[in-house]
Amino acid sequence: MKSICIVLSIFLMSCQSDPPKPEPKLDKSEPTKNTKNLFQKNGTTIEERFNPPSDYQRTELSNNSFAHYLRTLTLKPAGSEVLYHNGATKPNHNVYEAVVDLQIGTKNLHQCADAIMRLKAEYLWKQKEYDQIHFNFTNGFRVDYAEWMEGNRIKLNGNKTSWVHKKSPSNSYEDFWNYMEIIFMYAGTASLEKELISVKIEDAVIGDILIQGGHPGHAVIIVDQATNPKTGKSVYLLAQSYMPAQEIQLLTNRMDEQISPWYELTEGDILTPEWDFKSEDLRRFGE
Repeated sequence: MKSICIVLSIFLMSCQSDPPKPEPKLDKSEPTKNTKNLFQKNGTTIEERFNPPSDYQRTELSNNSFAHYLRTLTLKPAGSEVLYHNGATKPNHNVYEAVVDLQIGTKNLHQCADAIMRLKAEYLWKQKEYDQIHFNFTNGFRVDYAEWMEGNRIKLNGNKTSWVHKKSPSNSYEDFWNYMEIIFMYAGTASLEKELISVKIEDAVIGDILIQGGHPGHAVIIVDQATNPKTGKSVYLLAQSYMPAQEIQLLTNRMDEQISPWYELTEGDILTPEWDFKSEDLRRFGE
């Protein structure tokens, strides 16, 4: 039991870092003068809330794709603050532009990598592609949702992990969420980074992930893309959860307020409000 607690404490540190230097709180119910034309207050999804910058057009997507699922995520009303798992609010010190309207549970589990795995798994669950839902624990054990659906549950003995049959087969959303909370508990940035495929920054698309695995570590996901048809250059919207467990949020671009919340992703440093990435940190889920 002691060894399990030690491992668990490491997992729960996966998004921890020194807190960012606070900036003046902004009223996100109204855009700043630089982003006014990019912001639609009454938009209810990512696609409806944020217009691309001038001369950029959203990339075309299949309606059944993971990218389309991300682009059409429902947002809370403009001006909403991020909620932590315990119901407390995360003040918006120029960190986020919008809040995704998805429940996160009441446990301190839904953090950075967890939110990304949750988005991927929930998309696959809605598509009924149950066999495609699987993630690895930090110890390398692969946890397939198909096993969970059959009533099998995780057995831990120190750092040894195995399946044991405990319940009748079921595929309710409640059972799916219980599966995800086990993933949140025993997986994190370190394990997720190992599962992902490295991608060149110039090839970035919706669904790709900037990730630095470790204890601490952090990850953000691309949730939208627009391209300038004349230059071929793209801009992107980034989303994250963080620590302690909190709702998913669309990030402000402090590097370029003229196009915020859109980001240009180029070689070198990619600075988000609560974490600094490198272009070589870009990864992608395998097929």
